[in-house]
Amino acid sequence: MADLMSAAGLTPNLLAPAATTTAGELARANAKDVAQKFEAQFLSSMFQSMFAGLKSDGPFGGGEGEEMFRSLQTEAMAKQVAKRGGIGVADVVQREILKMQGLT
Repeated sequence: MADLMSAAGLTPNLLAPAATTTAGELARANAKDVAQKFEAQFLSSMFQSMFAGLKSDGPFGGGEGEEMFRSLQTEAMAKQVAKRGGIGVADVVQREILKMQGLT
């Protein structure tokens, strides 16, 4: 047990300084995340409008339950579309956020 606590028992990786993140890198990561969330919200609104006129009648129609959970479904679909590259809204929003902060 004493060997584990001594300096000789430590590996070089544990003694190496941790990688630091600059403020610019952090701002870029935050801008990307915010832009992606904005695009997901935009897509969710678009999907809700698209599915508004859709009727699911028939023997296996969702009825009241489907209507109640449709907003959650469109939100989940929008998040996945935005996560996989979206339609380009996030890229434009991210560039504008970074430009407003003086970063390119």
